[in-house]
Amino acid sequence: MPVAAPESRTGRWERPRPAVIVAITLPVLLAVVVAAIAIVVRVRGIGGPDAAAPAPAETGPLAVAPVDAPGAGSPECTSVLGAVPAELPGPEEPLPERPLSAPAPAGVRAWVAAPRPVVLRCGLPRPVELTPSSPLIEINGVNWLQLTDIAPDPTLSSYVAVDRPVYVVLTMPSTVGSGPLQAVSDAVRTTLPPTPIAVR
Repeated sequence: MPVAAPESRTGRWERPRPAVIVAITLPVLLAVVVAAIAIVVRVRGIGGPDAAAPAPAETGPLAVAPVDAPGAGSPECTSVLGAVPAELPGPEEPLPERPLSAPAPAGVRAWVAAPRPVVLRCGLPRPVELTPSSPLIEINGVNWLQLTDIAPDPTLSSYVAVDRPVYVVLTMPSTVGSGPLQAVSDAVRTTLPPTPIAVR
C-alpha cells in the first residue's frame, strides 16, 4: 500500500525520508523471512532427515554396580543364569549378550539394547515393595512384581520373580517389548521350582 508523503508547509507533497521507508519496509521484510524459514523447517524437518535418528545401542563392556545379592553365588542362580539364552528376543532383531566389565559381580548377565541395556540379576533380597496387596503379573507360569522407574517419564522397568527359591530381577527399557521377560520366564520356570510367595 503506497504511503503518502507528508504535506509540507508550502502545501506541496514531499518524498518520504529514507528513515521512514526503512521503518515501514523492515517489519514486512522480517515477516517474509520468518515465514520462509517456517516453511523450510516443515518441509525438511528441524536439523535435517537424521535429526530424529535414535542413538545406537552401546555394545562394549558394561560396568555393573555391585548390590546386596546374598544368593548370587547359589546353585539356583548359577542354574537359571545358565538357562537364559545368549540372545533375547527384541522388537526387530535379537538382542545379543553384552560383556561385563571386570570385576563383574556374581549373578549378573546383560544384553545390548537402546537406550539402556537389559540386565538380569539373581539372588537379591526380597523386595520391600512386595506386600499382600501387590499386583503381580504372571508370565509363562512365573509371578513377577513390576517396579517402575520413579522418573516422571520412566524409561526402565524392573520385574522381580517372587515365587521361586531365589529372587530374579530383570531390568529393561520399554523399547524392547515383552520378549526378554518371556524368555527369562521360561528359563526361571524350567530351572527353579515354584515356592510360596513371602509377602512379609
